Amino acid sequence: MNGAAKGAVIGGVFLAMVGGAGYGVYALVGDADGEGKGTDGETSVQAEKGSGPVSEKDAAKTAKAFLAAWAAGDERVAADLTNNAAAAQAAVGDFKTKSYVSKAVITPGTPNGTIVPFKVEAEITYEGTTKPLAYDSQLTVVRGLTSGKPLVDWQPSVIHPQLQKDEKLRAGAPTSPPVKAVDRNGEELTAEKYPSLRQVLDELRQNYGNKAGGKAGAELWIEPAAKDAPKRTLLTLVEGEPSTLKTYLDAKVQAAAEQAVAKFPEASVLAVQPSNGHILAVANNRKDGFNAAMRGTRAPGSTMKIVTAAMLMDRGLVAADKPAPCEKTVTWGREFHNLDHFDLPPGTNFATSFARSCNTAFIKQIKPVDDDSALPKEATEVFGIGLDWKTGILSTDGKVPPATGAAAAAEYIGQGQITMNPMNVASITATARTGVFRQPVLVSPELDGRKIATAERRMKSSVQQQLVGMMKLTATSGTAKTAMASVGGSDKGAKTGSAEVGGAGESPDSWFTGFSGDMAAAAMVEGGGHGGEAAGPIVAQVLNAG
Repeated sequence: MNGAAKGAVIGGVFLAMVGGAGYGVYALVGDADGEGKGTDGETSVQAEKGSGPVSEKDAAKTAKAFLAAWAAGDERVAADLTNNAAAAQAAVGDFKTKSYVSKAVITPGTPNGTIVPFKVEAEITYEGTTKPLAYDSQLTVVRGLTSGKPLVDWQPSVIHPQLQKDEKLRAGAPTSPPVKAVDRNGEELTAEKYPSLRQVLDELRQNYGNKAGGKAGAELWIEPAAKDAPKRTLLTLVEGEPSTLKTYLDAKVQAAAEQAVAKFPEASVLAVQPSNGHILAVANNRKDGFNAAMRGTRAPGSTMKIVTAAMLMDRGLVAADKPAPCEKTVTWGREFHNLDHFDLPPGTNFATSFARSCNTAFIKQIKPVDDDSALPKEATEVFGIGLDWKTGILSTDGKVPPATGAAAAAEYIGQGQITMNPMNVASITATARTGVFRQPVLVSPELDGRKIATAERRMKSSVQQQLVGMMKLTATSGTAKTAMASVGGSDKGAKTGSAEVGGAGESPDSWFTGFSGDMAAAAMVEGGGHGGEAAGPIVAQVLNAG
């Protein structure tokens, strides 16, 4: 039987069971209030046309009627009880036909003003297999702009709380067979054990499921709005035959990363192996589920000074042991200052200015550089920033655009138009560690023949040695000292950063990057404060796991 025919049968079963025992908590019939469909295209169950806030009583009444129509599979009546009839009718209709819902009991909870919670207890039936599906959601009742009547404010999340704009609920045989993702040592990686890997694992399945040779089963999933985004499985109806997909992740490091980001809201971290570019861990703790560790685009703050310092030393303008004045303020297009307006004594060397994260010591070098493209060139030619990184899943390259005046000064200290994510910054640290850019990769390029990015030139040996020394100084006696104190051994280095995004003021983004042995990591906490306060402890915990 083809998909369209099966959908029609399921829809028929859905409607036929409305009068059956246990199907739906409501039947769409009139009551003493004269509930039922009106002749004006809206539903007379609603309160009379009015203005002002919707009462809790009207919200409960409208929600009850909508949920009854939905449970009965009557998409037209349900749609007319919302403020977006077209979208609601399609979604409620798809719930029974394209999600293969064969039974639905929907129970409203106690309203909280105009918000009405409810519980859905459904059964999904596909090709003879039935599985239960239960979840909680909520809806909000608003007053119709033209009708003045209470209406359900239509959002995709009404159908399922994980549905976002333009996403759909679907069931059937997925196009990508399941995969059993394992770490570098063969240990299985699951979303249950490593929650923040869920999106990563979904993308790996989408990209490599067919290549790895598994066999698809049957599932209920969320169909994404974007073509290149992965499907998100909600329920497995029939187990497929997964193939094994080896990643470069390290389960031990991944576990530490998961635990570390869980301590801070809106936190992301990524660890990479400098000697080969292998991504060892990627973790996010975000309300939106976004993989900001690999796809974020935020100003990296003073972690960018690693690149700026390399550029300045590359051109022979500064040296770790030579003086680099750190004054309270400097003007280039506008006035810039250091954190809390600190300064350092005359004769302070560049290594100390780096370790203390002195903004003015860096910005004062713009005039001697006298080249607006110097920083972008260094970022691309040595650190690989801005090249087309193909990691194995969706990722975003860093951006260091040419700039002049105050914008150029801001870029020297990681602000302005520069955008990065923890993957980009971890890679910068890895490049500084070895002197060679090795593009971060999650899975072997041999799986799909993708081309890995390579930088135009390696870092000068003298620059690399000075840079590592300055990062070590930062970790032992500079701004990263407190955060890195827990990281054992002497072979460790770091750089802190904070970035004011959109006038963040007292709550800048917290950035931190560091290395220990053959591991480099970077973390970012949106609105987390200064680098060592939030992102620092995350990186330290991850480095300790290595």
